[in-house]
Amino acid sequence: MTVAHPIPRAWISAANTGAQNYDEFADDAEITAIIAANPASSLAIEMPHLAPGSLGQTFTEALPDAAARLAAQQERGDYTSAEQVAVLYRITAPGEQPAVGLWTMVDTDQISTSADEPGLVIRNEDVFLAKVRERVALAGTVNTLLSPVLLLQTGRGDELHEALLAATEAAGEPDATDSDQSGRTHHVWVLPAGKQQDELLALAGGGELVVADGNHRSLAAQSGGLSRFLAVVTTPASIAIQPYNRLISELPAPPGELVERLTAAGATVTDLPQPPRIPAKGTIELYVDGHTYAVQLPADPNVPDVENLDHARVERVLLGQVLGLDPGDKRVSYVGGDYSADWLRSEVDEARSELAVLIAPVTVDDFVTVNLQRQKLPRKSTWFTPKARGGLVLSQLS
Repeated sequence: MTVAHPIPRAWISAANTGAQNYDEFADDAEITAIIAANPASSLAIEMPHLAPGSLGQTFTEALPDAAARLAAQQERGDYTSAEQVAVLYRITAPGEQPAVGLWTMVDTDQISTSADEPGLVIRNEDVFLAKVRERVALAGTVNTLLSPVLLLQTGRGDELHEALLAATEAAGEPDATDSDQSGRTHHVWVLPAGKQQDELLALAGGGELVVADGNHRSLAAQSGGLSRFLAVVTTPASIAIQPYNRLISELPAPPGELVERLTAAGATVTDLPQPPRIPAKGTIELYVDGHTYAVQLPADPNVPDVENLDHARVERVLLGQVLGLDPGDKRVSYVGGDYSADWLRSEVDEARSELAVLIAPVTVDDFVTVNLQRQKLPRKSTWFTPKARGGLVLSQLS
């Protein structure tokens, strides 16, 4: 049995349509700038209200523009179509081992979010429902899935990794190539129906799959009533976990009160003489008003281990108790590992934010443990690299 299947009708990039996924940015203005520089970018469809020609509209108001852009791109040959295919995927960069994966469709009814819910696809983070609704509306309007859920094959990962390495090395010239903002090169090869496709799909969908990126997209597939969702199935040898930090654009109290509030909440606060950096596990660093603080937030002995991970303590103690902010508050930005500690500091120094929160990355061991227990990580706590790129392979829904 496999829960991975061919893409009934795929659209393969032919003209620089690849892009970072819509939720990888710290600032909406970055998305607008990327679309302005490359109107073929799939971001113009994923985030239509941020395209230069649609600025000022809401996401919902701009959805017809998204559908029109996709139709125009398909008509002029920015994508080519293929039927009943899987797609080989390889990501390379100097000094890095190749990352490999397989584009496929995965059964939505296999998604499991708790220990008593059966299924081979483990979704592991809380989500923002407003973002899920946007993904449902977009898919319904354009009748297409534009970016994949990244799934980590844990049951047969080693077998899949070796098979994908061999397949990509023997595949010849790729059907599409794209470069990302980090200097990585992304290659895809269309794999038609046949024995090789069957074998790779069996490996890709033959064991427990953990959502490494795309919790909102997977829930959107469920909410939208889709029987299958677009995914890239990758392997443990292909990924690493980077920090996932936070910026607070506006503090609800004067910066000078922050240390006092933290201490009152049971935190240990140490003033540091150096600029902020990514800390070791168990400590966070805060940068505010030109000062860096190392902070140990209190644990709660009455909650499961996952709720005492650093990201969970930040959400519960720093955001909730100290600042009185909900995780979905517009003043809270989630900043992935592509942005350095120096960049976070500059956002505060240049008054675009008031507080930077630097958090150690979740360890692979913690990630695996949480998922095997079918528990959920806090929102935006794992930044996997390298990322599967949107806009390279699309799945038409009908």
